[in-house]
Amino acid sequence: MLNHKIMPDPATSARVLGTTSLEDEVSLHEIPVRGEMPEWLDGALLRNGPARFEAGEKSVNHWFDGLAMLHRFGIREGRVSYSNRFLRTKAFEASNEGRIGYREFASDPCRTMFNRIASLFVESEMSDNAFISIAEIDERFVAMSETPLGVVFDPDTLETLGHDRHPPGHLPTAHPQFDPVTGEMINFAVHLGPVSSYRLYIRNGADRTIGSLRDMQPAYLHSFGLTERFVILVLGPLRVQPMSLAMSSKPFIENYRWNSGKDTEFVAFDRRTGKVAQRWSGEPIFLFHHINAFEEGDDLVVDLCAYRDARLIDDLYLGKLRAGGGVDQPRPRRYRLPLGGGEAGYEVLADAELELPRINDRFNTKPYGVAWGISRTQDEAFGDALARLDVKERSVCQWSEPGCHPGEPIFVSRPGAIAEDDGILLSVVLDAAAGRSFLLVLDAAEMEELARAEVPHHIPFGIHGHFRQGSGQFPRN
Repeated sequence: MLNHKIMPDPATSARVLGTTSLEDEVSLHEIPVRGEMPEWLDGALLRNGPARFEAGEKSVNHWFDGLAMLHRFGIREGRVSYSNRFLRTKAFEASNEGRIGYREFASDPCRTMFNRIASLFVESEMSDNAFISIAEIDERFVAMSETPLGVVFDPDTLETLGHDRHPPGHLPTAHPQFDPVTGEMINFAVHLGPVSSYRLYIRNGADRTIGSLRDMQPAYLHSFGLTERFVILVLGPLRVQPMSLAMSSKPFIENYRWNSGKDTEFVAFDRRTGKVAQRWSGEPIFLFHHINAFEEGDDLVVDLCAYRDARLIDDLYLGKLRAGGGVDQPRPRRYRLPLGGGEAGYEVLADAELELPRINDRFNTKPYGVAWGISRTQDEAFGDALARLDVKERSVCQWSEPGCHPGEPIFVSRPGAIAEDDGILLSVVLDAAAGRSFLLVLDAAEMEELARAEVPHHIPFGIHGHFRQGSGQFPRN
């Protein structure tokens, strides 16, 4: 009888490796580069994402429960350095003690009724596991998530420096936007209570609430749209009863319920007054990410990555994710919201999947032509391609390589560039076959590889990042 070696399914293997803890923290002055880095590229790619999925002998439940780790790729004169470091948070300290110390997205410690309520309203009981995004706010770098405890860090050493100031609400979005003219940070936070509300606030030195909208059962809110005159909330049917959330023994997200009979609400706030200018309704959708928004004639145009329902959240529980099988993926949609009144109509921008979208920031709040994001080439794959969406032509081209799973692509414009896509994309790619990751550099227009810089270990699936121009100096030891 012949012995046949059973080869693991590449997609399943990548999912296991991409959700396997990385404990090593390194500071490497230089890592190997294949190909040629653009001579003009000078800066640092900062990236955030979960990297530890255990607390002692106990595993967390969900990809979004992993402990935040920062990664830094310094790029200058064709050379690349790399360093990584966990955020030193209360959640990290509890994990080092072998326990899940705070209520996370889908994991919750055994707590008294008082502590369950306090975890929503008392800062000392809130998680500070800021694993989602990175924003530069008031010349400080802040790691953010959907808790009010953002974490400030040094962008050169990745040292944790403390907590950011508390926003005017309990559940801020992890995606603040920045006015292209004034540079002001704009964000929303859900304020929980007997009468809950969405609070629109601006930071320009200090936080200032400029508008609010009451909602007895707030929707799950991860991002929002911004135009020159309006801020747009898209409120889907995934809703929560705040007092039930406060008193529940279930993890945070398991208290939300999908109400398939409820429309999606589109709400436009006037940026000047903070008042609700108009509301529209549309069919039920779920979303994490907006792509862009702008004003066109008498319409607000809102482009986003739309799911038909919220089953993606279930798909990302670690047990299901590691076992393989389908992971729901969104289609890029364009909604037109008529300022003269009427329903929210939409069209699909392309017959392709797109998530973790990025654009040339110069076109934020303006008509644009190109977006980039992760996609896939197979139904069972988990983000195995990078996609370039031509918004005007409604076409998509992709970069992919067998066994490789790229993360969010970040666009960096070539100095002096005029064309919207004249620049490069940076993406951290997990090479499942090699068991390690690399920084990929693509021509953003042609989606052709220019270079890659190889890391000596795997980097778990990450979420969002930020490119810091002109800071490609190598890490200080």
